[in-house]
Amino acid sequence: MRVLIDACVLYPTVMREVVLGVAEAGLFTPRWSPRILEEWARAARKIGPEGETIARGEIAALSLRFPRALVPEPQGLARHLWLPDADDVHVLAAAVGASCDAIMTVNAKDFPRNILAEEGMERIDPDGFLWRLGAEHPEVVRGVADNVLAEARRLSGAPWEMRKLMRKARLPRLGKWLAG
Repeated sequence: MRVLIDACVLYPTVMREVVLGVAEAGLFTPRWSPRILEEWARAARKIGPEGETIARGEIAALSLRFPRALVPEPQGLARHLWLPDADDVHVLAAAVGASCDAIMTVNAKDFPRNILAEEGMERIDPDGFLWRLGAEHPEVVRGVADNVLAEARRLSGAPWEMRKLMRKARLPRLGKWLAG
């Protein structure tokens, strides 16, 4: 399954690392465009002047980790597409151009299912998607989440618990399943 990942999933870190961890394990094929990566870098400015610099470093590392994930936004295609928020049409255009099966986003209102279905794809939210993958591949998803938890503890020095970390990362269903 080819999934175009929206910027709102790539940033924040914990959500991104769980999503991409299961992609790295082979459970789906991630895709993104240069403009999506640029949105992530600009959004990281909100945490301070160093935020964008850190994000650009993470983007460079991501490009090495997933060298085939970057897809172009086909020139002119966006003019023939429509979404409620015109600023998101580039995401749909990149997904269509890359023959993706789905767009992963937490921004449901701006990616109506009926419009995506007209383009032969679905909208998936990261929490529900990861929860379903957990039911199908429990060892893989649990292993990825355990690695992310260990890294969060190492980097923050805080004794994070799985459920709280996943809830903070806007992955409450996954966190509840992992803690159960």
